[in-house]
Amino acid sequence: MEIQTPDRQVRLAVDLVNTRTLEPEQLTTPGDVRAFLLEHGESEPITLDENDLAAVHAVRERIRPVFHADPAEAARLLNELLAEYAVRPYLSDHDGSPWHLHVAKPGASWADWLAATTALGLASFAAGHGFKALGSCAAVDCERVYVNPAERRPRKFCTPTCASRTRVANYRARRP
Repeated sequence: MEIQTPDRQVRLAVDLVNTRTLEPEQLTTPGDVRAFLLEHGESEPITLDENDLAAVHAVRERIRPVFHADPAEAARLLNELLAEYAVRPYLSDHDGSPWHLHVAKPGASWADWLAATTALGLASFAAGHGFKALGSCAAVDCERVYVNPAERRPRKFCTPTCASRTRVANYRARRP
């Protein structure tokens, strides 16, 4: 459980929220959470049970509103997560890993680590790019969230696929 670079922290937050959208739930077992953590650069040992699965789902649902809220509310939500889960960063070389920073409490569960890490990543991203750079897809059939660091290219869709599908649907709706 190491602190990741800001880009990886933000990607972790976006990907975690996007594990439950209009698409089927992606984190249905502790093994799914383990695979998710491994895909995002975490290393073994990763031991999880059903309680961890429920806790990760709860963290995900606390992060989700950040992408939909106005700036003051998003900041309040992130500050709550940071106050509850984050600690002053500290260096660790546990389990033979190279030195790295931790931002979660020593001995934190994976859910607590996810809460601290993703809140820090989103807070850092919003501080650098503004809360307008956090968004949710404007396609009516999509609930995915995204971040957009490009200041001069506003974004309304999570992917070009959603943007194209929406444009085509709007075009067809206008045709006689």
